Amino acid sequence: MKVAFGMKAHSGWAALVVIGKRDGHYVVVDRRRVELVDNEWGKQPYHAAEDLKPQAARNLVKRGIEAAHRNAVREMRASVKREQALQNSVSACAVLMGNPMPGWSTEQILAVHFRMHQAEGVLFREALATAATKCKLKLVAIPEKTLAEHAERTLRTSFASLKKTIASLGKSVGPPWTSDQKDASLAAMIALQ
Repeated sequence: MKVAFGMKAHSGWAALVVIGKRDGHYVVVDRRRVELVDNEWGKQPYHAAEDLKPQAARNLVKRGIEAAHRNAVREMRASVKREQALQNSVSACAVLMGNPMPGWSTEQILAVHFRMHQAEGVLFREALATAATKCKLKLVAIPEKTLAEHAERTLRTSFASLKKTIASLGKSVGPPWTSDQKDASLAAMIALQ
């Protein structure tokens, strides 16, 4: 079966939903939590670096970013292998994205608390997007704020109808089926096109 990944990132982890089509209907092939950090401070590397001297802060943030990217590639490869073992072909990976970061230095980010939250939000989304590309998957980057409009336009279906489809998918697999899985499913449906 041809399948697509949908991913919604959080600090240190992401919701992954794998969607395919069987007899013209969407099906959830897999869903899981993907861990993107190895340690507690990795969830918020900028916060962990906040009180360090400039060079130590840069080094810690760099290590946190590298680890997130490394873990994202490892998890993406494992997800692709799981699908291949089921004889599924992964056609694309949709990642829900936020606004890009300005080209601030680590010092500029650490100087404003809100920027740290913003940088950490971007970090894990970018790690997933980079991992998809490194795993030779077609990347479908979808702005999270416009997911519903993007879905209506791409899938040529009203959002009300799409919500019913998503609810039906949730009933087929049971809990957990939170907004994370719903959004990731919708993103995967877009990527499957």
